[in-house]
Amino acid sequence: MPKLISMCGIDCSTCEAYMATKKNDDGEREKVAISWSKQYNAEIKTSDVNCDGCMADGGAHFMHCNMCEIRKCGVERGLENCAHCDDYVCEQLGNFFKMVPVCKENLDEVRKGI
Repeated sequence: MPKLISMCGIDCSTCEAYMATKKNDDGEREKVAISWSKQYNAEIKTSDVNCDGCMADGGAHFMHCNMCEIRKCGVERGLENCAHCDDYVCEQLGNFFKMVPVCKENLDEVRKGI
């Protein structure tokens, strides 16, 4: 499956929530909800694990993506993802990269092709 790079650089095509949604597999959704609830010390329900990808128009988004300030900014700017932004790398995105450095690698790769 080709990479599907979100606004912040997450590869949606490898995201467990995205894959469970694409398979329409409630068992996988439940596994993700249990795993992520423990990992992120949050209450994530099986019904929360639905996502058609960060940039899907009108599709389902994982609950955090609906509140994500990085995604909100990019959508307001009409960007495909942050790699296409004139302000790349902004402070907010830079702080996110400290937690998830592979996202910077993904967006840097996209920028090479622009």
